[in-house]
Amino acid sequence: MSNNRWHLRCIMIVGLMLFVGGCQENSIPSDALDGIDPVGLAKHIRTLSSDAFEGRKPTSRGEDLTIEYMTRTFEGLGLEPGNGTSWVQEVPMVSITSDPQMTLTIERDEGARNFSYGSDFVAWTQRVIDMSVIRESEMVFVGYGIVAPEYGWNDYEGIDVRGKTVIVLVNDPGFVTDSVGQFNGRSMTYYGRWSYKYEEAARQGAAGVFIVHETEAAGYPWEVVVGSWSGPQFGLVTEDANLSRPSIEGWLTRTAAVELFAYAGLTFSEFEERAVYGDFQAASLNVRANIAIQTRVERSISNNVAGRIMGSQRPDEVVVYIAHWDHLGRDESLEGDQIFNGALDNATGTAGLIEVAEAFTLLDPPPARSVLFLAVTAEEQGLLGSAYYSDSPLYPLNKTVAAINMDGLNTLGPTNDITIIGLGNSELDAYLETASSAHGRVVKADPEPEKGYFYRSDHFNFAKHGVPALYTHAGIDHVELGEQYGRDMRQKYVAERYHKPTDEYDGTWDLDGAVDDLRLLFEVGYRLAQGSDWPNWAEDNEFRAARDQMMDDVRSNN
Repeated sequence: MSNNRWHLRCIMIVGLMLFVGGCQENSIPSDALDGIDPVGLAKHIRTLSSDAFEGRKPTSRGEDLTIEYMTRTFEGLGLEPGNGTSWVQEVPMVSITSDPQMTLTIERDEGARNFSYGSDFVAWTQRVIDMSVIRESEMVFVGYGIVAPEYGWNDYEGIDVRGKTVIVLVNDPGFVTDSVGQFNGRSMTYYGRWSYKYEEAARQGAAGVFIVHETEAAGYPWEVVVGSWSGPQFGLVTEDANLSRPSIEGWLTRTAAVELFAYAGLTFSEFEERAVYGDFQAASLNVRANIAIQTRVERSISNNVAGRIMGSQRPDEVVVYIAHWDHLGRDESLEGDQIFNGALDNATGTAGLIEVAEAFTLLDPPPARSVLFLAVTAEEQGLLGSAYYSDSPLYPLNKTVAAINMDGLNTLGPTNDITIIGLGNSELDAYLETASSAHGRVVKADPEPEKGYFYRSDHFNFAKHGVPALYTHAGIDHVELGEQYGRDMRQKYVAERYHKPTDEYDGTWDLDGAVDDLRLLFEVGYRLAQGSDWPNWAEDNEFRAARDQMMDDVRSNN
């Protein structure tokens, strides 16, 4: 972000802080804040992440237990069902399990080279068919696989990849150059996300697409790729049974990519280095890919859980709190611990959703606007539950004031700061700034913007439709142990626990920091629910046009 843009955003935030602080009621009901406490939070986390819930895989016994727990708890708090008389919104999905007994064979005129599933690559198909195959598909390196007119960038320019298999790099060029003039520098854009790269390859007509994995650029190690993209893969189904998707989608280790290029008589690092420049030209590797994936297809229904507090003055206007209840389930092929408990990711956020809901139930009278507490499914499978909700909302998006997302809470104790993922994106920043400053805390930007966290959780689907969204992470400046401790512990979690069976509840966690953060998020939602403002995205934000159009339509119909 340029210095000028950052200066303008700072002015915007300061101005809005003054407006929010001066024009809205300043007192936050202490009884409601006290409803968010570490004992209740720990109880919910411990239950949801217990082995009994089997890792909360969508459409499993773990889902049944989770849905029953959430609905019973919401009802016990005094919430109303969020979907008419129902506590759930059904999400039709398809589960596609790709047989891991597959081999990626690369051919050239002189012979063939085989690559092994798991150690060299992971692959699957989203097509709703029994067998997906590519035969003698020409392989093409397309750099980062990005088409971004606003950045003057087109990695597919001058080449036809229909029926071919493309190799793409993870993240975007700004990650390597660290130049604010190139994409967003180290801050990942949506073009750097794996989901975008598969979508763009589909638009280009590619038969296959493999992303080259690198731990730093991806934001997670290879073990996360294997754990997340093996076994049943859930998806939503298009009218063409997803046949518009590539036949094969997958990941390659960097080592495998180096070996593949060497087998083709090329040097991977040379292509990798050239890909960061705008004049990069895609190139054929003059080898052919072959792979066949046998699949098992099962259609199923998963569920979003929705509880509501009806607004006392403008009930048709709604503030939404979101957390995903799902995780990765269990892997019976593993020795020892087979359950991916997902304690931090995201039993903490789901428990936080319950605690914030309890705080709102203690308000008398209820807030002016309605508040929806939405626990969504299949985040780990590509944000599917929130995608379905944002496409088929229970409450009109043009009446949705804002979305506040909780995905992974602070388990390390109080911090002097709180992180906004995507700081400067929207006017919601000012609400959190106001709440934080009242408690002697500061708002900081994401310390790891290159990992693209803004595009990796459920608020993003609301953002794509124009609804302003606030997504926070725990701060890193620990009150007692300092900033380096916070950074080290964040890295330790990603390396040792993220998307692994080791993400389990720990009785030594200090949840006071999580409570501090949840109380701030309650205050933000309370201000929004009591007020009459309609926050928007920053003027230069990619989602601003959608929100402006949405609000113009509302005004023209009134």
